[in-house]
Amino acid sequence: MTVTLIWWTYILECRDGSFYVGSSADLAARLKVHTSGKGPAYTATRLPIRLVYSEQHATLQTAVDRERQLKRWSRAKKAALVAGDSNRLRTLSRCHKSPQPR
Repeated sequence: MTVTLIWWTYILECRDGSFYVGSSADLAARLKVHTSGKGPAYTATRLPIRLVYSEQHATLQTAVDRERQLKRWSRAKKAALVAGDSNRLRTLSRCHKSPQPR
């Protein structure tokens, strides 16, 4: 019997309005760690936190790659993803790719 693991990339919103991005094979257990205050110092000092976004991945590598990608995004871009605002997400992506004036 083959057991298929589902990997997760997730975004938490902290008390101060900031976002925390992570990945895990067991999202429910990971959330318990975060909410208990025994997780990373970042979330432990910003309780309460709440899960605002998650997505499934077939492999650890794709979950971690996505986590790294999201960590590089601006807060505004993460907020657009969380809100499901694909137009705003596209606009923010275009702004980032635009050549900077010299």
